[in-house]
Amino acid sequence: MQLSKEQQQFAEAVREFCLRECGTLAQRDAVTEGGTLSNSPQILSKLAALGWLGVSLPAEYGGGGAGFVDECVFLEATSRGLLPITGYMTGLTAAQTYLRWGSEEQKKTIVSNLVAGRLEAIALSEPGAGSDLGGVRVRSTRDGDEYVVNGQKTWISAAHVAEHMLVLAREDSSGTKHEGLTLLMVPTNTPGLEIRGIQTMEAHTVNDVFFTDVRLPASAVVGRPRNAWKQLMRGLGVERLIIAAMSLGAAQRALDDVIAYVGQREQFGRKIGSFQALRHRIADLATDIELARAFVYDAAARVDTGQEDDLARESAMAKMRCTEIAKNTALEAMQMMGGYGYAREYGMEGQVRRALVPPIYGGTNEIQREIIAKSLGL
Repeated sequence: MQLSKEQQQFAEAVREFCLRECGTLAQRDAVTEGGTLSNSPQILSKLAALGWLGVSLPAEYGGGGAGFVDECVFLEATSRGLLPITGYMTGLTAAQTYLRWGSEEQKKTIVSNLVAGRLEAIALSEPGAGSDLGGVRVRSTRDGDEYVVNGQKTWISAAHVAEHMLVLAREDSSGTKHEGLTLLMVPTNTPGLEIRGIQTMEAHTVNDVFFTDVRLPASAVVGRPRNAWKQLMRGLGVERLIIAAMSLGAAQRALDDVIAYVGQREQFGRKIGSFQALRHRIADLATDIELARAFVYDAAARVDTGQEDDLARESAMAKMRCTEIAKNTALEAMQMMGGYGYAREYGMEGQVRRALVPPIYGGTNEIQREIIAKSLGL
């Protein structure tokens, strides 16, 4: 699809912001404590002041009131600009569930937080339940007018900087593994809740979360008790498109940087970008990105026309292919840059590290392929 003039101007404004605020490694280090943080409160605050956070969320709850295409424009541009706001994606994903199933108070709280730059988290995975969320064991027990939560979640993005977590817990074990699950809105400062960071290849992003007799009011339930599986399944399409849009930006940034590099680097008396071996590889990468972009924005436009519940296959395709294109582009760019691609100064090694995990989170790409295959009747 073709972006409107206003959407093109929005994309350009976001790109200019990224260049101004985080255009160099030194600038990015300055707002992330030397690259150790994946979310910058300073950058989030500036984006909030511009009214760009929550651009697609309903105006009645404090959001921007624009469409999902506009959100994809923002996600792609900020990812391309290497803005340290990874928790925004998590919060935006959580907001989709609250908006569909939450109470009026929950909707107002989550949307107002997100547009102000205060982040939210989603706690689904556990040590024994990742791709198979039906294996969730964190327990929520009704005790009068309260719920008592016990257990452990793991790989929880942005939990350490979030205001709340959207927690999937098992309330009833009498039915099938997909029955008896409940979603709970849990403030991260609730007594009995402990968050421990997990060291990874990247800046601090993911965490273990422990619940020890965490007490919540009955109003913490999101949607209907013991009905969480159906609620989650209806919101995954938009989550996958959010990841796809961010991956497009990551792929484009890697391509931008390698094109700039091969246009300057000389070997054997000429620019290495003149060698067919590199020119053709870059042409292939550019083609993959452009085709993926058209697919993602077409799906986003269908979300804006109310078809999001009919996009299970398309959103799985978008998430799977865009994350793999981003990973492949970064790896190819590092190879074409030689030793400089491995040096932190040039930035590509960081892009490679960041590109390795999206094929895993948000539903592994193996799971996405299963969804696609089932949609084809296999």
